[in-house]
Amino acid sequence: MAGITYPKAALSFDIETGLIRLPLGNRFKDDSGFDSLHIVMPHNIKFPEIKELRIFPRNRCFYAEFIWKSSHDIKCVLDFSRAIAIDPGVNNWLTCVANTGDNSFIVDGLKLKSLTQWYNKQVATIKEGKPQGFWNDKLAFITEKRNRQVKDAVNRASRFIINYCLSNNIGTIVFGWNTGNKNGIETGKVNNKKIVQTPTSRLKKRLAQMCQQYGLRFVETEESYTSRSSFLDGDSLPKYGEKPNGWKPSGTRTTRGQYRTKSGKFVNADCQAAANIFRKVEIQLGLCLAKICRAVLILPTRVRLWNTKLKTRRGTALACLKVSV
Repeated sequence: MAGITYPKAALSFDIETGLIRLPLGNRFKDDSGFDSLHIVMPHNIKFPEIKELRIFPRNRCFYAEFIWKSSHDIKCVLDFSRAIAIDPGVNNWLTCVANTGDNSFIVDGLKLKSLTQWYNKQVATIKEGKPQGFWNDKLAFITEKRNRQVKDAVNRASRFIINYCLSNNIGTIVFGWNTGNKNGIETGKVNNKKIVQTPTSRLKKRLAQMCQQYGLRFVETEESYTSRSSFLDGDSLPKYGEKPNGWKPSGTRTTRGQYRTKSGKFVNADCQAAANIFRKVEIQLGLCLAKICRAVLILPTRVRLWNTKLKTRRGTALACLKVSV
């Protein structure tokens, strides 16, 4: 079933009841006996600001989507030479390193992965023994619930990153992303599902929107070989599909979260990958990476979006840091 779109001119608002009238037309009136529907006006927007209203079906329910233009963008005066690089993942959803020398941090993805795993388990249980394409109210309910949880996670993570940048006068966000990196990926059946179901692409788009709103510079760059190359040793970073013959990194990834440099020093694997993302655009953006040292890459703070307290190490703490959505 397709959705219905109402332009502003077709809507009318009753101040006394707080309801918006949606006309249905004479043909619908002849068939059903009534010519309009009424929905409640949201409390966080004003009726004159509405540009369009969409009604669409989803998971056996109907939803109203209000389109309005923000009254103004919140432009902030920021230092574009101060930047943050983001390396996306699954367990470590967003690994962030700043060129200011401040403590790095990781936005935890375990909670989001757990919600996805529980959803998949529920779907598998309900569909067991059922024909292909089976759907019922229970499946519709848990699917809608998970969709809202994912949207909440995206909003929380993007708001946290923006708050961090605003609090630390950071004007540039560099996001590592390979176009189509989920297409045809082969990391095993289980890992494939985890990666594909992680809403990183939606988060990237949301971050770009918020950067435009607040006046930050958002830069997307390919991240090929950033996890394998050693940042501290200055390994070359080939582009995707352009690896020279005989290219070898000087360091090695000893475990999932640990990287050993050429000199035998250990750093966090995802943090050094984020630092390498900086090197991909260092010259183009005129960034200085002199303050990114081993101390920045060794012990990142882990941020859990659904907790009010942050888990820190060695007494370090982030400067920003209440997540408000």
